[in-house]
Amino acid sequence: MDFASLIGIFSGFALIISAILLGGDANTFINIPGMMIVFGGTIAATLLTFPLKDILSAFKSAFIVFGTDKQQPEQLIQNMLQLTQLSRRKGLLALSEVKTNSPFLKRACNLIADASDEQMIRHVLRTEINSMKARHFNVQDVFKKMVTFAPAFGMLGTLIGLIQMLRL
Repeated sequence: MDFASLIGIFSGFALIISAILLGGDANTFINIPGMMIVFGGTIAATLLTFPLKDILSAFKSAFIVFGTDKQQPEQLIQNMLQLTQLSRRKGLLALSEVKTNSPFLKRACNLIADASDEQMIRHVLRTEINSMKARHFNVQDVFKKMVTFAPAFGMLGTLIGLIQMLRL
């Protein structure tokens, strides 16, 4: 995880909590029925909008994004240079034995080692990129929809809370 993201998350929560505690009683700011409406309503609307596998995939992807380090361009360039040196020294067949965490790079190396023609390699790798984009779009769409649902349920929770408060 990027250290700046971690600092941003914790400092944001710390500022909100300290502002609440400095302003008086924390129980004034805690409204369980309102939280149920906002969080429960957002989750319910998301479940109505997407299949369960897409929602689970989105949250799994979020953990992956925050749990893994970003790939540095310099490291990627270094890996490519090592692959070119390996193919020059040991031949293209050696690329099939490359150990990498990237399934995309592994597939590309296997295609090259299998002596596939350029058009075939381009087609397979473009298909792989397009399917990756489609998966990423689905994950992003789940969170974009949740972002649009949450304020609406927040307003609903506020309205219900005001009605309950004025009733007393």
